[in-house]
Amino acid sequence: MRILTVISAIFIPLTFVAGIYGMNFDPEAGPLSMPELSHPLGYVICLSGMAFIGIGMVIWFKKRRWL
Repeated sequence: MRILTVISAIFIPLTFVAGIYGMNFDPEAGPLSMPELSHPLGYVICLSGMAFIGIGMVIWFKKRRWL
């Protein structure tokens, strides 16, 4: 049960970020749209952030001896 909790705890934030960036936003629609979508490195920055979140959570769970 602990392993399933760890796996879901790692993938839920990644799913949330992928869900937000998977929506169709128009970067020129207004001030509340996502300006990073028109940035040339926006895709790389998003993937790097997701990797950082996943790896950081794995390290945190290993320090707490859940893995």
